Amino acid sequence: MSADLPPADAPLHAAHGVLPVGVGSPLAPFNGAKPPAPAWFEAAIAHEPERGFVEVQGAKIEVLTWGEVGRPGLLFVHGNGAHADWWSFIAPFFADEWRVAAISWSGMGASDWRDHYSGDLFGEEIFAACEASGLNAGPVKPLVVAHSFGGFVTLLAAALHGDRLRAVVTADSPIRPPGMEWKGPPQRGGGNRTYDTAQEALNRFRLAPPQDCANLYIADFIARRSIKPVEGGFTWKFDPYMWRQFEMEERGPLLENLKCPVALMWGDRSNLFGPDIQAYVKSIAPPNTPMVVIPDADHHVMIDQPLAFVAALRGLLAGWDI
Repeated sequence: MSADLPPADAPLHAAHGVLPVGVGSPLAPFNGAKPPAPAWFEAAIAHEPERGFVEVQGAKIEVLTWGEVGRPGLLFVHGNGAHADWWSFIAPFFADEWRVAAISWSGMGASDWRDHYSGDLFGEEIFAACEASGLNAGPVKPLVVAHSFGGFVTLLAAALHGDRLRAVVTADSPIRPPGMEWKGPPQRGGGNRTYDTAQEALNRFRLAPPQDCANLYIADFIARRSIKPVEGGFTWKFDPYMWRQFEMEERGPLLENLKCPVALMWGDRSNLFGPDIQAYVKSIAPPNTPMVVIPDADHHVMIDQPLAFVAALRGLLAGWDI
């Protein structure tokens, strides 16, 4: 099935990163300067990951790692248009007890672009990253935490090959009931724009779906790692044509056919996870599925409430009987 007609339980548009200029440019008032950040954030990003790549079906996939090999494995995966560094201020909080990794999907971050993308290929990237980063070397199978579109792809992997995973956690990945058709991501008329300077690119960065962002130091951190130098200036790292070349075969209702446990998290103010979505996922989720609501958070839960997200995830992992 093509990306223009995704399965009924695909998420509503949950893109990240940058869209054509329109609503909001939260970093523009800083004109390239870094917003002030709290001490906890500076300490977290000072815990630099090891950076490397694993090849998957001809494409190099960016992999960031923290913690010692041999501990339980924990993989973070991002949403559409984002990259592995969306987790660089979250992952260090788990590195004392876990072997932690984060990947950039193909077509995003520092990973290679493809001529063709699919849900099955993204699933291969999950398992290749687990193996390459040592997540499989721990005493239990790896656990995957996935945001937005990444959660949908992870559910597909768990439905097909969940016997290779300990569990999955989705963060604001809305599963839509039949009849609430997905309109698909916004169609782009051309390639990514090239800006004369990095400052100009930063000034154009915004979250999508559009929302307020109180923690501009996080937006700035993410934005600086969303651009790359090219001839003539700077441009965005993500493949603007990915959705034209993306396929997701119909696999049936994923949440009802998982081969490993699942937990669901969402922001209580998320415009993608409203009452209808909540009621639907509660009706189809396996019995005893943990469901965690992050207070005072929109769709981008790790940006809106990073410490609450860490605390909620820590609590979930500590008390979850899996």
